[in-house]
Amino acid sequence: MTPMHEKILAKPEFKALVARRNRFSLTLTALICAVYVAYIGFAILRPAAFAAPLLGSWSIGLIAGSGVLALSFLLTGLYSYRANGEFDRMLKSVLRN
Repeated sequence: MTPMHEKILAKPEFKALVARRNRFSLTLTALICAVYVAYIGFAILRPAAFAAPLLGSWSIGLIAGSGVLALSFLLTGLYSYRANGEFDRMLKSVLRN
């Protein structure tokens, strides 16, 4: 590791950035895991309700599965938005100073 890298890694602003980014990504990961486990748990524990039609030929399971997928896309987009905006600005500020 070069002295420049060590200097950047030692900065409190950089440590704060890494901690903030990790906290955010772990929160999103925990959220999608909880939703996915609930989805699988519902499918295992209540298969008849899971297969029940809700909107015409669309079952509750199909709609819930589409919701889980849509939520994962939404959370990925949210992370990308924040990573490319807030986190990049913080990193540029750390590198400038």
